[in-house]
Amino acid sequence: MTRPDPDPPVPTQAQDPAPPGAGGAAGAADAAAADEPFRKALADVEQMKDAWLRARAETENVRRQAQADVAKAYKFAVEKFAGDLLPVKDALEQALVTGAGASSEALRAGTELTLKALAAAFAKAGIVEIDPAGQKFDPHRHQAMQVVESPLPANSVVTVYQKGYLINDRVLRPALVTVSKPDGRVADGSDAARAPPER
Repeated sequence: MTRPDPDPPVPTQAQDPAPPGAGGAAGAADAAAADEPFRKALADVEQMKDAWLRARAETENVRRQAQADVAKAYKFAVEKFAGDLLPVKDALEQALVTGAGASSEALRAGTELTLKALAAAFAKAGIVEIDPAGQKFDPHRHQAMQVVESPLPANSVVTVYQKGYLINDRVLRPALVTVSKPDGRVADGSDAARAPPER
């Protein structure tokens, strides 16, 4: 059995608990001040999230509208050109109706007018004719059907079998042509004997 301590420690002023209510207001103020940056950060996050959601929705709307515009442009791209071709069709039908009783001169004049209308429609659509007779052969715009001897310079277009067409500087159809031989002597082998031996 232990003896009780005859001299228990006396509590000092520093060890005394704070009286109730003392410093409560100051602590709450300190806690509120400490929480203020956190609340501000949360508000900023909410604001940024809202702005992001709005931007995302707007981007999605723009994307959908662009897709609709592309689909519409693809679907109706030929509409203007088709409208320009309708008078040509009308003229051809009229020629067939009146062709039996018309003179050859009237038919020719009507055909020329129809061809002019068609050329005008082509011009509006950016379609340009390729008629390269006498010009230098261009493999990007011409298709050689035959190589022939000709007094024209080498690799010149001698005859145009079928005209070609460009649409906005892009080949729609190459011209079908015959081309002059690069060198008649080499082509028939007559210069083979005079060619220097290979080393």
